[in-house]
Amino acid sequence: MCGIVGAVAERNVQGILLEGLKRLEYRGYDSAGMTVRSPQGQLQRQRALGKVAALEERLAAEPLPGHSGIAHTRWATHGRPSEQNAHPHQSGERLAVVHNGIIENHEALRRELEGEGYVFTSETDTEVIAHLLERESRRVGDLLTAVQGVLAHLDGAYALGVIHADEPDVVIGARKGSPLVVGVGIDEAFLASDPLALLQVTDRFVYLQEGDAVRLSRGGVIKVVDADGYAVEREVQTFEHGDGAASKGDYRHFMLKEIHEQPAVIAAALEGRLGERSVLVESFGPDAEALFGQVKQIHIVACGTSYHAGMVARYWLERYTGVPVQVEVASEYRYRQVVVPEGTLFVTLSQSGETADTLAALRFARARGYLASLAICNVPGSSLVRESDLTLMTQAGPEIGVASTKAFTTQLTALMLLTLALGRVRGLDAGEQATLVEALRGLPGLVARVLELDPAIEALGTAFAEKHHALFLGRGAHFPIALEGALKLKEISYIHAEAYPAGELKHGPLALVDSEMPVISVAPNDELLDKLKSNLQEVRARGGELFVFADEQVGLAEEEGVHVLHLPHVHEALAPILYTVPLQLLSYHVAVLKGTDVDQPRNLAKSVTVE
Repeated sequence: MCGIVGAVAERNVQGILLEGLKRLEYRGYDSAGMTVRSPQGQLQRQRALGKVAALEERLAAEPLPGHSGIAHTRWATHGRPSEQNAHPHQSGERLAVVHNGIIENHEALRRELEGEGYVFTSETDTEVIAHLLERESRRVGDLLTAVQGVLAHLDGAYALGVIHADEPDVVIGARKGSPLVVGVGIDEAFLASDPLALLQVTDRFVYLQEGDAVRLSRGGVIKVVDADGYAVEREVQTFEHGDGAASKGDYRHFMLKEIHEQPAVIAAALEGRLGERSVLVESFGPDAEALFGQVKQIHIVACGTSYHAGMVARYWLERYTGVPVQVEVASEYRYRQVVVPEGTLFVTLSQSGETADTLAALRFARARGYLASLAICNVPGSSLVRESDLTLMTQAGPEIGVASTKAFTTQLTALMLLTLALGRVRGLDAGEQATLVEALRGLPGLVARVLELDPAIEALGTAFAEKHHALFLGRGAHFPIALEGALKLKEISYIHAEAYPAGELKHGPLALVDSEMPVISVAPNDELLDKLKSNLQEVRARGGELFVFADEQVGLAEEEGVHVLHLPHVHEALAPILYTVPLQLLSYHVAVLKGTDVDQPRNLAKSVTVE
């Protein structure tokens, strides 16, 4: 959630660090800070509560010149949001540290350090790291060695950036359970929790592995040591997306830009993975075909929006492959006694590949006898990808808005590819495969047609500006889409929204329906359409106002209290992907009308890297 930036360069690093923090604002945070080693060998620190702009104002008044430094945006976990709790944290005047993650044994470490005379000035778990490092560096006389020694005493998750006044132009980094990358420049080196933070200075990165520590020093010298303390070489990878990926361009918000990018990114997710009449199973790896032939059951584990994608995939996989599917929330999965039938494929979904609960579930699953693990993810160098047996990249490109949009639709696209790959291996009718492949090829164009309805959806949004509650309905594979629509509305507009299978209305939720409760429904042209129409009549009979996104062929007409927006006809299996898009736009326009922070909604973070 928090963001780390570090730099060692021949030039002044203040601007590099500040720009990096700005590019990490999408992750969610409540304070920001920076420490730079001055040319005179002193640590200079500035911290501010609130946005990075507040820190920028302080730096304008009191600059921090120097060739090495660390910076941070904090999302509060231990201690309230305050300048006192903001990072970097220092031990004395000679050592500073920034930290993402949670140190679970911080209370015991704090008592130990206080017993030795260390004085704590914050409520955070991070400050124990600063004091431990100060103690260890005095003992061993080398900052990298000190970091390695301290890591052995830390329980929990961390990504660290450390500087010491006595080591000129050196920044140390380390990671366990939280992402950290090294940016490779020309005679300079950088540290960040996300490559996006550094695209203004480099497009070449080393993705640190679990347990790695790294020393960045003058001249761009990079030394990586693994969890056992051995010097190792890590591959330098070129970032595939241009610097413009982190810019809004002509759009008012990142979220709107990312909604409109969906035709292109869905096409990218399909590129190179479709044969003439079937999915190329090799897209999942050279051993995928043999492994898929052994699959007898599937467990899908994910969080938030990704969990909704998994719920949709259950309908697809059971229909087209005949394989039983179980979908679980990652944060709950590993806290129960899991029964793993023989031949079970473990599938994880994550935009970032660093989602703490999903990663922990994968690591928990390793010892449970699964056939293999498959990660569907958007970040090639992420922990989830590296630690899974098979991977499929969603090709969504960087997603900045906290509320996921294009990451969700590309996950769904990838899950349909998985469905057809498994179906091909398991004998799905060739004609049905060919029909679905052709429908997938046409999907980006259909999404583009839905985006042309944006003005009409914006007009619908005005009806929600003064509402405090909303109800979303869907049937079959569209119940998870209703859940996703409700999640989007509550995330960015702060309107309380719930979703139900439309057939469950009469079992309780119908009591909520009145003229003040807008009801939103998706109505694709499928076998459940007639039943859905009956459910919608139940709403109208109780005075509820309906907003229906319907297939152009279903014949639903507007009338008093019923607003209908017709979508282009799509193969019923792919309808969940298409019907997601108008719900995204509706939520976006309602949030804009209500004046909320669309890209950075309160209390939320983009990459949830703590449990």
